Amino acid sequence: MPDTPPPSPFPRDEAFIPRLRELCLRYPEVAEVAAHGRATWRAGTRQFAIAGAAHQPEQAVVVRVDPDEREALLERDDVWVPAYDGAWGYLAIAAHEEADWQLIAELVDSSYRSVANQRQLRALDAEPVVPLRGDA
Repeated sequence: MPDTPPPSPFPRDEAFIPRLRELCLRYPEVAEVAAHGRATWRAGTRQFAIAGAAHQPEQAVVVRVDPDEREALLERDDVWVPAYDGAWGYLAIAAHEEADWQLIAELVDSSYRSVANQRQLRALDAEPVVPLRGDA
């Protein structure tokens, strides 16, 4: 019997996945990789965003966060420590239609910067993709 991939917790056309994909693919040298039934985005080989938190039915984006921001983010009702990835410095944020997508964009940006190499960071600094709040 051929190997079959495990079922994805979210269909690939789930509303938040194309929106997250659009955010992530704007970064230099990003690849989308399916891992453990979830879409992930990587700068080189290092993942910076994951669609869906393991063992959680809620639509979420999992990102690596700055340790200095972790406690403040965890005070929000829509942020939690995800199983497995949380041990590596990642947090999950709800990604439903009414979610704070500006915050999600800022967290994706910070997460990308935390794993990107110097060449990728120089390319990003030359053409930033996320305006700071109030800069639009």
